[in-house]
Formats: sequence, structure tokens, C-alpha cells
Amino acid sequence: MLRTALLACLLALAGYASAAWLTHDFQIWTAEGARRLEVAQHPVPVPPVTVDGPGMAAQPLPALLAQGGGVTLVDFIYTRCQTVCLSLGSSFQQLQAALLADRAAGAHAGVRLLSISFDDAHDTPAVLQAYARTLQADPLVWNWVRVPDVAQQQALLQRLGVVVVPDGRGDYEHNAAFLVLDAQGRLVRVFDLAEQQLALDFARHLAQGGRL
Repeated sequence: MLRTALLACLLALAGYASAAWLTHDFQIWTAEGARRLEVAQHPVPVPPVTVDGPGMAAQPLPALLAQGGGVTLVDFIYTRCQTVCLSLGSSFQQLQAALLADRAAGAHAGVRLLSISFDDAHDTPAVLQAYARTLQADPLVWNWVRVPDVAQQQALLQRLGVVVVPDGRGDYEHNAAFLVLDAQGRLVRVFDLAEQQLALDFARHLAQGGRL
């Protein structure tokens, strides 16, 4: 009887230890949660891919992120998307309104928005410009780019954990989130679509010298 009880206790302890290890001390329960925790603990530098877009010359993405020394909220989209990209566009419109209100109030938050298309063959700078116009994007705070080199685009998506899968009908299945990148060109946080305000508040905090 005693031996059985001791064995049960050992099994319970082993199960607890395994669960703690698998969930980072019970902080995360999904692969996406693990990714976000890993990014928060170990910021991810973006690769030196070349981007181009409306109103800007081709340049390395890290250089674009470093301009002005601010913080950039990034989403990944393609202009023909009729699903989640529409939600991202609506969210970015609201974020743009908040950032322009900051500027109007004299509180330059040092935060800007960047939409990156992963449909480089279709989303030329001219197409991106037309799409940005439909969303009334203000280039003062919201810019648009693509990564024209396919190999570089794949390297960027993989580094930042953005999953894009062609659906065979000309569209894509892809995940969506708000990515916060600092002026050093590092991905420092990932927020879910439902965490729009939290993403903005964190970006403002970081832009004003707050700690990660």
C-alpha cells in the first residue's frame, strides 16, 4: 500500500514537472503563445531584406525601421485579401486616428504604422498606393511596402513567424497579428488582433523610453 502511494506521488511530481517545462512554468498553453513569450524574452532582429513601396526608394527594412528612432507597429497583408486583411485595415485606420490625435495634441508618440505585403508579384508600389488611398492612409504615420525578392520575403516571414500558405486559387491562408518592432529593427512583441489597444499602449510606452 505504501509503495503504491509513493509511486503515485512520484508520477504526479513527474507530470507536474513535465507540464511546467512544456508550458514555460504554466505561462503558455499553445505554440503561438510559446512564440510570443519567446519574442518577449528574446527580441528577434529582422533580416536585412530590401523593401520598396509608394513614395519611397528601395532600402533595407532595418534602415526604414530606424528612421526617426521610433517604434513601428507592423502587419502583413495582401491587397486582394477579402478576409482578415480587411480587419487589419480597419484596426490600422483606428490606430492611425489615435496617432494623428496624439500629434494634434502635441504629444508626438513616436509610433508609426507599416503594412507589408507578401503578395509581391501583384502588390506593386502603384497597387499599394491605390489600396492605401482606399483606406485613407496618411503617409505621415502609415506606410506600405513589399519585399520584391522572393527569397528575401520568405526569410523575413520565417524570421518573424508569419505563416503564409497559397490556397491554390490565387489567394493565401495566413496568420495575423500586430507586430511591434523597435528602432533597432527587432521584433519585440506580438499582439493578437483583439489586443489592438494593448499593442498601441505598449508601442507608445516603448517609444517614450519605456523598458521592454
